[in-house]
Amino acid sequence: MRTVLLAACLLLSPTFALAADSIDPARIVSAATGDWNKDDASDLVLLVSPAEGSDEENAVYLYLTNDVGRLVLKSRAPNKVWGQFDLYGQAPYVNALPNGSIQITSHNDTIGHHRWEQTLTIAYRSSDFVVAGYTYSSYDTLDLENTVQCDFNVLSGKGTANAKPIRAKGATVLLKDWSDEIGQKACGTE
Repeated sequence: MRTVLLAACLLLSPTFALAADSIDPARIVSAATGDWNKDDASDLVLLVSPAEGSDEENAVYLYLTNDVGRLVLKSRAPNKVWGQFDLYGQAPYVNALPNGSIQITSHNDTIGHHRWEQTLTIAYRSSDFVVAGYTYSSYDTLDLENTVQCDFNVLSGKGTANAKPIRAKGATVLLKDWSDEIGQKACGTE
C-alpha cells in the first residue's frame, strides 16, 4: 500500500508543480519583451497581480528563450512591486529598454498629498537578474518645497539625491533579494 501511495504522489507531483507555477492570464497586468541575456532571442517579463483575496503584492516573472525557442521561467520575484489596479494613478508597469535592461515602475499619483514614483532598473548579470538602478522622486501637494529626486546606481554605489552626489557601497543585489529600504537608505528617504 505504501508503494502505491508513493507512486501516486510521484505521478501527481508534476501536475501540482505546474498548477503552482501557472498564471491566470487575467492577473497579468503589464508585460514587455527584450533580449535580457544578449543571445539575439526575444525574452519576456510579466508583472502579475496577486490572486484575489491574497495579502501579497505584485510579482515579477522573468523568462528567457532557450535553445529551441521556448520561453523558460528564469526568475520569479514575489512581493517586489507595490501598486493597485482598481484605483487610477497607482498601477505599476514594466518597460523594456533598448540596452536589454528592464524598468519596473510603481507610483502613487492620486491618493493623499504625498505623490511619488519609484523605478527599479533590472539587468541580467552572471546568469541572474539584479537591480542595477533605483530612481525615486516625490513631492508634497501641500508643501511644494518638500521634494525628493534621487537616482542611484546600485552596482557602483554612486548617484545623486536632490542634485547632490551620494555614495554608498556598491553591491550586486538579486531582484528576488531586493528590498526598497536599500534604495531608500542610499537616497536618504527612509
